[in-house]
Amino acid sequence: MKKILFYFIFIIILIFAMPIVFTNQFKTQEAVSTDIVEEKFDYGKYSTIKLLHTDTGAVEELDLDTYLYGVVSSEMPASFDFEALKAQAVVARTYTIYQIKNGGKHENANVCDSSLCCQAWISKENRLSRWEENLREEYWNKIVKAVNETKGKIALYNGEPINALFHSNSGGSTELSINVWGGDFPYFKTVESSGEENYSSYSSEVQVSKDVLIQKMLEKYSGFEINFEDSECIKILEYTDSGRVKKILVGNTELSGVEARSMFGLKSAKFNFEILDSAINFNVVGYGHGVGLSQCGSDTLAKNGRNYEEIIKYYYKDVEISE
Repeated sequence: MKKILFYFIFIIILIFAMPIVFTNQFKTQEAVSTDIVEEKFDYGKYSTIKLLHTDTGAVEELDLDTYLYGVVSSEMPASFDFEALKAQAVVARTYTIYQIKNGGKHENANVCDSSLCCQAWISKENRLSRWEENLREEYWNKIVKAVNETKGKIALYNGEPINALFHSNSGGSTELSINVWGGDFPYFKTVESSGEENYSSYSSEVQVSKDVLIQKMLEKYSGFEINFEDSECIKILEYTDSGRVKKILVGNTELSGVEARSMFGLKSAKFNFEILDSAINFNVVGYGHGVGLSQCGSDTLAKNGRNYEEIIKYYYKDVEISE
């Protein structure tokens, strides 16, 4: 009888104890699951943009991807490989969202249509008119397809959209942002970008007369002096790791390579020069600031079998492409 009573009491205790045990177990699993959930970037809130037209000052609201048709068709030749165009679409989309998320450069608009400030943009009508008639439909459809096939895709670093800068031709190697603007971003790196010598934008030549050089220097530096009889009156003092001019001495004034590029109208800070009788002849390699994705380099990589994600990850360090 005592044994029966013992088993009865044991069963009663077990019945009450089991819910507590299982409840605590599920609570623990739920807590663990909550801890490992990662917050995903909310792309949906960036479905439209405000575009400033620099020629009129008007602001137009556009669907993001419709806007990108005009950017990609303006920034990259439609004749480039399709994977390069897709890479350009992702980079342009990322750049746009980065500007929106970080306040942009304009009070009443997210971006403008100028490549000197934001990204180049052109309307469909104007774009078609500049292509040969027999290529218009093919090229436009190719651009639209590149944007549509990458819809929603952006480049992320630590879960946030990157400042996806790009340029035409790196002249063989890309540059660090700190050497151009002073800002240091961990995803920009110096990489070799082969095959760019096969593009017309790879090299250029600029001749600046001695009188114009003096005039331009005096406009900014009132104490400027130069003696062209001195064989070292213009001298490159330092290069960056990518081979661009970091510091150059012009007469009695030291300039950064970036400043010299701007002042003398050069396409790149990767240059050398020759002093002639009445002018300075600059031989320039590359086109653009050299930071981030090289468009000509992207086309070369695509032609060599790289897809758009591989191209983006080649030019930007440790980035991921959003799903």
